[in-house]
Amino acid sequence: MEQRGVHQPTPPPAWKPRTDPAPLLPDPEPYRVLGTSAADKADSALLLKLYGELVRGRRYNAQATALTKQGRLAVYPSTTGQEAAEVAAALVLQEQDWLFPSYRDTLAAVARGLDPVQALGLLRGDWHTGYDPYEHRIAPLSTPLATQLPHAVGLAHAARLKGDDVVALAMVGDGGTSEGDFHEALNFAAVWKAPVVFLVQNNGFAISVPLAKQTAAPSLAHKAVGYGMPGRLVDGNDAAAVHEVLSEAVRNARAGHGPTLVEAVTYRMDAHTNADDATRYRDDAEVETWRAHDPIALMERELTGRGLLDDERVKAVRDSAEEFAAALRQGMNADPVLDPMDLFTHVYAQQTTQLREQAEQLRAELEAEQER
Repeated sequence: MEQRGVHQPTPPPAWKPRTDPAPLLPDPEPYRVLGTSAADKADSALLLKLYGELVRGRRYNAQATALTKQGRLAVYPSTTGQEAAEVAAALVLQEQDWLFPSYRDTLAAVARGLDPVQALGLLRGDWHTGYDPYEHRIAPLSTPLATQLPHAVGLAHAARLKGDDVVALAMVGDGGTSEGDFHEALNFAAVWKAPVVFLVQNNGFAISVPLAKQTAAPSLAHKAVGYGMPGRLVDGNDAAAVHEVLSEAVRNARAGHGPTLVEAVTYRMDAHTNADDATRYRDDAEVETWRAHDPIALMERELTGRGLLDDERVKAVRDSAEEFAAALRQGMNADPVLDPMDLFTHVYAQQTTQLREQAEQLRAELEAEQER
């Protein structure tokens, strides 16, 4: 029993911060490089590399969108306007690292070296994934929102336990931050200090839902401090800035300092997919405002000012992008050879009794159809 006038020691309060929150907070404004004094330190070769990937990425988006109108693709979620974040995410990773994309991030997969026809396999509807994830170190494109994030944490944590030099970079949209998987992934990653980087491409809308109807946080990057990791806010249309911020986050993760949450503020110029009518929830004036902040135009302005870009080089880059698009068209024109029995091939390492029964039933139906 506590006695009057006698001091009793109390345990540490449960609310006491385990880490200093100040270093974890993002900058009040998105970090920029192009058009600022920071651009003077940017490597010219890197800027030219980013420019070439941006132009190729824009052409890729246009070609894939056209393929939906030709019936070659069932659906395509474009990243037109978001190419800077897509390209930077691919270029900051080493060969042994893993990329965990969402359904919108086919460009990031292509920029990492994946065959564009294989990257579109899922959206074409002819294969479960379209490529071997282990071969390319690219996880399957995730259509369910944010489910790839806990997978990225698990892979990164397992790699660290094994002593492997691996970093996982997980991509998600602003809409995915409203999913439980997002919060679970960040919490586990911070507690375990897993070598993982979370890249949120905040393109303004989760289909038709604007960000203001999803969160009241100062920014999505501010959510990082609640889990004990740094949050970074970056101009998602500034390829040099995104590359710099992601490079730092990947270095810190590789060095054992744990995860980082990066919010790239960008804009989805096209509709959610080819099946969406964006005019129902946003006006043309808003879109045109963001066209003035186009990632390709920003990079061209910087390179031209440095004397690194002229009409001849621009033409060479665009011609290369056209050759890339032509190869994609040719590859997509070839009808895939499909085997219905593949439905049962890659579900479990050892098929369950139920799957074997279903496979036998389908095989019998196919044989009966051939006999008829």
